[in-house]
Amino acid sequence: MYGNSPIGDESTPPELTPEQRRNLREGLSRVASRTRELLPGEFVVGSEIVSSTSGPRATVAVQPPVGHVVSADYSPEGDVDISPEERDDIATGLAASAALQVKDAMSDDDEPTAK
Repeated sequence: MYGNSPIGDESTPPELTPEQRRNLREGLSRVASRTRELLPGEFVVGSEIVSSTSGPRATVAVQPPVGHVVSADYSPEGDVDISPEERDDIATGLAASAALQVKDAMSDDDEPTAK
């Protein structure tokens, strides 16, 4: 009955300034670009910035040719700049996870060539 009532903390989540949003979008673009460099062309990489109840959230996602989508969320707190080390870590982790998704999906369908 009270699931939709606004009881509790009614504070508004922090918002990004236009400059912060631009910096975050540029950082996400670099992560997505680096991820594309690490993967073959059959993988689709995208990014977005959304506003959530806890503040802005940035996501980079990879759709492998087979298997499930993998994504990485980044919730900026204070400084929205993603350092080069963080960008490389995120891109490398996404690429590895996407490759693992393909491997897992392919191993489910494979039949032994000989018995």
